[in-house]
Amino acid sequence: MHRPIYLDNHATTPVDERVLAAMLPYFGEHFGNPASINHVYGWEAEAAVKKSREILAEAINATPEEIVFTSGATEANNLAIKGVAEAYFQKGQHIITVATEHSAVLDPCQYLQTLGFEITILPVQKDGLIDLTDLEKAFRPDTILVSVMAANNEIGVLQPLAEIGAICREHDVIFHTDAAQAIGKIPLDVQAMQIDLMSLTAHKVYGPKGIGALYVRRRNPRVKLAPQQHGGGHERGMRSGTLYTPQIVGFGKAVEIALQTQATENQRLTQLRQRLWEILSQLEGVYLNGHPTQRLAGNLNISVEGVDGAALMLGLQPVMAVSSGSACSSATTAPSHVLTALGHSEQLAYASVRFGIGRFNTAEEIERVAEHTISTIQSLRKQKTLV
Repeated sequence: MHRPIYLDNHATTPVDERVLAAMLPYFGEHFGNPASINHVYGWEAEAAVKKSREILAEAINATPEEIVFTSGATEANNLAIKGVAEAYFQKGQHIITVATEHSAVLDPCQYLQTLGFEITILPVQKDGLIDLTDLEKAFRPDTILVSVMAANNEIGVLQPLAEIGAICREHDVIFHTDAAQAIGKIPLDVQAMQIDLMSLTAHKVYGPKGIGALYVRRRNPRVKLAPQQHGGGHERGMRSGTLYTPQIVGFGKAVEIALQTQATENQRLTQLRQRLWEILSQLEGVYLNGHPTQRLAGNLNISVEGVDGAALMLGLQPVMAVSSGSACSSATTAPSHVLTALGHSEQLAYASVRFGIGRFNTAEEIERVAEHTISTIQSLRKQKTLV
């Protein structure tokens, strides 16, 4: 029995064999605790952690000391948002974010509202980009944080980070970005983009699950964070807990590989995405969600008129593994908050498909996926007219 073609690389990616090979020695031979400074086992682990910290720092033009390891981007987002809120609440209690953010940003903001903070949620334009004029107007004297994701997990849209960073710096407000989907896929530079906090994760870039990081600016300006996890003072006191050395090694290796192939891989993925859209767009009533070019190379998100969303997904499942929206909210029956933020009706929001094309997908697979998607849509539309 053939497994479906995997096209859900925004939900997670398979661990690259080279990443797994780098990790394996740190489960057995080099099993030491990096905090054990009195013997060789600890030194080996500490050296491996240091190397990965340096790789991640270089990837975003930071210093190794500014990389704080976490269990993933969700924890990094919580540490960034709640940590700033607690550290700066005397300066102000107003936070700005965006309607299309991941729930790992929106939910902490909603939690802070219960504590008395005020949250401004910016709308997006029909292409998924924020209006920078709206951002400018949202600032108040008591604004302490702006959180805007780098690359959207559903529609792949890339927000203008450098422009946002410049505006935040003008207003002397901390700028946080959730870059879980962006690391290794687009150029990131915390200095040029004037980013103060950046959330990262490994499992979107062919690394292991369960490991992430938060970049925390140390100078110009120095960002303060109240820790959300106490006990041992690890990671400059910002995130206590024994470091998971094999996962950290895998994270570093995954990012290293991604950076080496970023330009050529983006070109290949863009060609595959454009080919898929070229075929699917021949059908009437099939709409592209998000900006046509300012998006992740491997992302194609469409909405389909005249079909039931559940029936569409059921029809696609034998051939492909895709998502009807954010994997993190796929257990709910509510339409995607990202797609409704674009102005879609509930029908179009439900009848959406996210194709996440990745490193191991081939041109032949894309042709097969396109053919089956078209036949499924045509079949469902025909059944509807016969009823």
